[in-house]
Amino acid sequence: MQYRTLGRTGVQVSTLALGAMNFGPIGRTDQNEATAIVDAALEAGINLVDTADMYGQGESEELVGKAIAGRRDDLVLATKATLPMGEERNHRGSSRRWLVTELDNSLRRLGVDHVDLYQMHRWDPTTSDEETLSALTDLQRAGKIRYFGSSGFPAYRIVQAQWAAREHHLSRYVTEQPGYSILQRAIESDVLPVTAEYGLGVLVWSPLASGWLSGAVRAGQEISTNRSAARPEWFDLSIPSNQVRLDAVEQLVKVAEEAGLTLIQLALGFVTAHPGVTSAIIGPRTVDHLHSQLAAADTVLTADVLDAIDAIVAPGIDLAPEQKFYTPPALLDPSLRRR
Repeated sequence: MQYRTLGRTGVQVSTLALGAMNFGPIGRTDQNEATAIVDAALEAGINLVDTADMYGQGESEELVGKAIAGRRDDLVLATKATLPMGEERNHRGSSRRWLVTELDNSLRRLGVDHVDLYQMHRWDPTTSDEETLSALTDLQRAGKIRYFGSSGFPAYRIVQAQWAAREHHLSRYVTEQPGYSILQRAIESDVLPVTAEYGLGVLVWSPLASGWLSGAVRAGQEISTNRSAARPEWFDLSIPSNQVRLDAVEQLVKVAEEAGLTLIQLALGFVTAHPGVTSAIIGPRTVDHLHSQLAAADTVLTADVLDAIDAIVAPGIDLAPEQKFYTPPALLDPSLRRR
């Protein structure tokens, strides 16, 4: 396992991080399997575990908490807030009112007295940066969080938050967690240059592109109902962008085979090759899935392989741009772009 410094914090984290989104109802990973995954991950040298309050409406945090019991100090523990936790309108967002309450909820579910990294799961356009950063700074001073970061923020909001912290003399975000894979490379054109400018650690999620780069989605091969049930439009080959992705996958398989690698090794080696990326978050549902991804822990791609990938998916390009988790409000609300 390789390790890198998390931004400017001085904290050393593994280049592969364990994501716990599949723990609980999302991936149907139960406590026994979750504990076995955590055991194997820590044994392999992974020292960063990432979860969120809304994964299974708190169930993922509970499973992680039980899995790490007795070895809290052996790992860097990260969780998130802001996405809805139920129907109550104030049980979401980045207000001081909610963050103070929800962090306590997360600590209780995790069975710990602090988290190392507390991340805003998405930018909340209804809450000012000053409001959010002042609450996070106070929680940091209270010892409940060591650092805080953002997740899924567009580049201009990352910049704005850095300026707001400076202007109001508050602590600042030290990490960003964007989606990134061979098939979704748009962050190379804006987010990664900005995080590099401000010295942020970058923890990328979905490096296997929701399974497209795991080997489970191939031409002439039936896609499992488990994979397509949650978001069928992501795997519907009648949609042109999905057919484009499938064509790219088939070309990438050939590149991997010629390099003596699995497709998973190629995919994970690609994202960790970027100098702006600190760690790639993997989200195994089973121990077998974990081991297939751990095989990429020491993968280093040669320049020829990276050039071959660029020839298939150009730098800065998303092959399925409509399948984003963030769309600017100005594109969603007509009143913001019409007189």
